[in-house]
Amino acid sequence: MTLPPGAPDLEVLDLLVSVAEVGSLGAAARRHGISQPAASMRISALERRMRVKLLDRGPTGSALTDAGQAVVEHARTVLAAVRDLVDEVDHLRATQAPRLRIAASKTIADHRIPHWLAALRTDHPEVLISLEVENSTQVAALVRDGVADLGFVEGPHPPTALGSRVLGTDDLVVVVAPGHPWTHRTTPVTLAELAGTALLWREPGSGTRETVWDLLSTAATPAGPAAELGSAAAILAAARTGMAPAVLSLLIAAPDLATGALVAVRTAEAARLTRKFRAIWRRAAPPSGAAELLVDRAARLEIARSTVVGPRRESE
Repeated sequence: MTLPPGAPDLEVLDLLVSVAEVGSLGAAARRHGISQPAASMRISALERRMRVKLLDRGPTGSALTDAGQAVVEHARTVLAAVRDLVDEVDHLRATQAPRLRIAASKTIADHRIPHWLAALRTDHPEVLISLEVENSTQVAALVRDGVADLGFVEGPHPPTALGSRVLGTDDLVVVVAPGHPWTHRTTPVTLAELAGTALLWREPGSGTRETVWDLLSTAATPAGPAAELGSAAAILAAARTGMAPAVLSLLIAAPDLATGALVAVRTAEAARLTRKFRAIWRRAAPPSGAAELLVDRAARLEIARSTVVGPRRESE
């Protein structure tokens, strides 16, 4: 089907409708961000194309003719249909766009995912991302159940029955409130001393808890907790009060260390106070498309970050 001779373009029809709605050619021109002479020229071109007079132009302004009013009524129907078409195309584009459902542990979601997603979006803005934030055990469950296409967890070991890839490492640090006896020590706190101290722990299922428990268990059976708290923010707040020491990701503790609200304690075998960031997936559905791209971007960023930060020294 071809358009009939004299068919107008949509922009000038929209301009003509604006004249009817705002009452003058000058006001319509301002609505469309053009000058009044430019608007007048476009309407004149439409009149020549349609071979009908649409505006009466006079010294006090312009007004729609009867023919112009009739054209406006039809134009409103045409423009409404075009808006419906654009909305439908937007909907089709959204439903056909690549979708990626991810789940991430709290530390990764807060401190790493934004950087990884920004890197993916730079090259692939069409990918639609949904994110659920849980602890590492819950993230693994979401992936196993097919609720998430891809998961990101931290901890010493990969979750069972899932495929995984190590993306990078995350340093942990022992923190205490200012004035704690450990801040005055001249020798590092040993793993055995940490194990024998009631610490502030994350809830069961946390990657941080699993990492710290595994490490301290190599020296002694860890003592009962001073408290079990469900978020890093709660542990930070409790540590600031002097309730007990805590072992946290350096990513999380850094702001409090910078302000002096918390103090980092020197520890023996500091290089062992680390955990791995992993991407995880169902073995039957390894990453492909957007998921594979995200894992690749994340791995590259973590390699670059480790190169800048450098290895952790034992004396830290």
